Order: sequence, then structure tokens, then C-alpha cells
Amino acid sequence: MALYAELHRHLGGSVVPRILWGYFERHSNELVKGFQDYQEFEEFYTKPRNTLEEYLELHTLVESVQTVETLPYFIYRLVRGAYIFENLAYLELRYTPYLRTPEHLSQSERIDKMAEIVDVVGKASKVPEYPIVTSQILCMHSRLPYEVNKAIVDLAAQNRQYVCAVDVAGGDSAYCERMDEWKKLYEYALSVGLNTTGHVYETKGGCHPELLPYLMRIGHGIQIPLLSPDLLQDVARRGQCLEICPSTYIKTGTLQDIRQLKIVFERCFDAGVDIAICTDNAGLHNVRLPFEYENLLTYDVISFEMLQACQDAAFRHAFAWPYGGERPAQLLNGLLHPQSQKALIANS
Repeated sequence: MALYAELHRHLGGSVVPRILWGYFERHSNELVKGFQDYQEFEEFYTKPRNTLEEYLELHTLVESVQTVETLPYFIYRLVRGAYIFENLAYLELRYTPYLRTPEHLSQSERIDKMAEIVDVVGKASKVPEYPIVTSQILCMHSRLPYEVNKAIVDLAAQNRQYVCAVDVAGGDSAYCERMDEWKKLYEYALSVGLNTTGHVYETKGGCHPELLPYLMRIGHGIQIPLLSPDLLQDVARRGQCLEICPSTYIKTGTLQDIRQLKIVFERCFDAGVDIAICTDNAGLHNVRLPFEYENLLTYDVISFEMLQACQDAAFRHAFAWPYGGERPAQLLNGLLHPQSQKALIANS
């Protein structure tokens, strides 16, 4: 059985429509009144949007119900689906903890509540019957003030048993006015030994070369090979991996056809830049990681050899995968065929 690593999945966008609808029916009648039935809700929830900004508004729908009390409910079902339907061995969940705290509290009170959110997510992600290695990426957010974003970095540094990195999200076109803040925050994150990724070069308005030197991985980054291929040499030199999420670019109107990604993969492979294929918001898209793989193959965006390379890259660049760059298949081979593993070690 093939086992995969998922490096870019948002907690808010990971809830599949059926699970969300079931929760709304039982607990939030006001949220289902605007829809005649589940089918109408699913069509609304998963339909393409015109812009990334419009698409991101859907996150607020889920964030409003992902509280300390309800997060275990959603995360259990998320992990169960990832194990049973996606064959995931490794999963990084990213989210902004501040946006899961009660809105009626003051800013300082909400900052204090963030630690509880991280703890709840961390404990709920450890499901014995579904043995997936999980970790959290805490997202700073373009709509939040510096003080909150600084507190998110501090929280990540204080919770390394659950948190593997920090990110910045909220729409990459919104970073410009506060660029000095983002650079300062990333400098601080790196100074305390945190791993870093960031949503940049997803859209044409989100090309921020100033942030690239601070990132270990690049969230999306498709506009680098599309608009600025001259940057690929530096990306390769820094050993950065692009987190490519194919369905997202169609859902946000960033691309019109998935086949437009062919040049992204080709230019990255030619330049020696690693790519990890991800889902981003599996629930909003109503897709799972194996479907992303199949879709890219079906439309001749990548070859099977390129797919294998991307799957290998995902484990190599995973921030919290405890087995180095080895894929689960290699580990299983050692368990199932110990003599072969011994011979491999002897000959290495």
C-alpha cells in the first residue's frame, strides 16, 4: 500500500461538506436555513470563486464553529478520513489559533486562549486507531495586528511537541503595506529555531521576493516559475520546496485550466526545485490527495516518474517526519523483508 505525506492542509478548509452539514443540522440551525437541502449546501460550499479573496471568506464559516469544545469532533473525522481514504502517513495541519478563540473577549484574553487551542488540536490529532504522524503549523494572518502575530510565533516556539513551523496567510496580495513587519516576524521565528513556510507567489498580486530568503518552504509559489523563472535558481540553491495545491488555483480563479500547471512542474524540475503536491483545502474542494495525483496524471501535467519524485520530496521536506527522508514504503520493506534490509545496509 502506498502511503503519502500532506504538507499543506488548512484546518478550516479540511472539513468535508457532509461532516460540516451534519454538524450544522445538529448544532447550528441558523446556518442551514439558507439552503433547501444538503445538495444545495455542497454546491455552494465547493463551487469555484472568482478571486482568492472571495474564496478565503469561506474559511470564516468554518472558523466560527471550530472552538475548543468542537475541535475534537472535527479533527477526529479529519484524521479518520485521511487514514482510511487518503492513505496518509504524515499530515501537517495549519491554522490561525487566534481565530478559534471567542470573539467577545479582549485581544489579550484571546491571545491567552490560543495555547488551549493548540493543546486541544495536538491531543485530538493523536488517534490510536488511525496511526498518522501529525503536526501543526501556526499561521500568522494579514488581518491581524503585529502583537497577535508575534504572540503566534511565541506560541509556536513554546509548543514544539505539537507545532513544527509558522506560516503567514490571509491572501498574499495583502502583505505589501506591512512588509517590514513580516520580515521582522520571520527573522524572529528563525532566531528561535522555528521552521518557516509562507503563502507567497500564489497569485499575480502576491509576488514578494523580499520574503523568499526567510522561508524553508514556499506555500504555493506557482507564480515563480510562471512569472519569475529567473528566481528558480535561488530557490533551488536554498533547497526550498514549493507546496503546490492544484485544485486551489481553479477554485480561486488564479488559473483557468489545470493544464496550465504543466509549465510550473517542468520549469521547477529543470531547475532542480522540489515540489510537494498538496490539497490545501480538501473540504472546500471536496477532493482528497490521491485525486490530486490522479488529476495531474490524467491531464498529462506530470508523468508517473515526476509524481514519484514529488511524493519523495514531500517526506524529505516534512518538518516533523521522524524518519529522515525515508518514505514509509522503505520502512515497511525493512519490517517485512528484514534480510533484504540487512543486505542493503551491509552494501551501503
